[in-house]
Amino acid sequence: MASLLGEEVFETRRQAPAPSKDFCQLLVTRREVIFRWWKISLRNTFRESRPGEIKESWEDFLDDSSLHIQIAIVFGAKVLEHVLNLCQGNYDFLERLPVPLLLYIISFLELEDIARLSQVSRRFEMAVWPKLCGRLLTIQEDMAVLLLFLWCGYEDIIDALTRVSSSEHKK
Repeated sequence: MASLLGEEVFETRRQAPAPSKDFCQLLVTRREVIFRWWKISLRNTFRESRPGEIKESWEDFLDDSSLHIQIAIVFGAKVLEHVLNLCQGNYDFLERLPVPLLLYIISFLELEDIARLSQVSRRFEMAVWPKLCGRLLTIQEDMAVLLLFLWCGYEDIIDALTRVSSSEHKK
């Protein structure tokens, strides 16, 4: 399955937290983790500073706690956890699928399985669930609502229906 990944597995950029104004990039390739930073300052002492870069293999990165701290400060604990999982070989291919392909695959699932999937994947819950509810309601409105109430509970359904109706009004 790792062969399905491109050369760049993950990339994010962000400005470092205050008081720093530095710009940082984190890039995970199939073999290494690259952390880059650019010093942003109006002070004369930093005018000659050049961009910095740390390149480490996945194995070295897993042992480098100081780089872990830098990444957690700039990008947050969730990004650090995601990068550590990638370096350990734990890929979440469901999160990498485009929404149209995800909807196509989900169309083959039973409604009960779709409800369970929405409880496991935050991305599915936020991006795909409202679109799926909209499709179900246009096809078999009464049956879909009844089944969704039985398997998901009324609070989740009301929330999803609210999202669907609000997105339709924006169109």
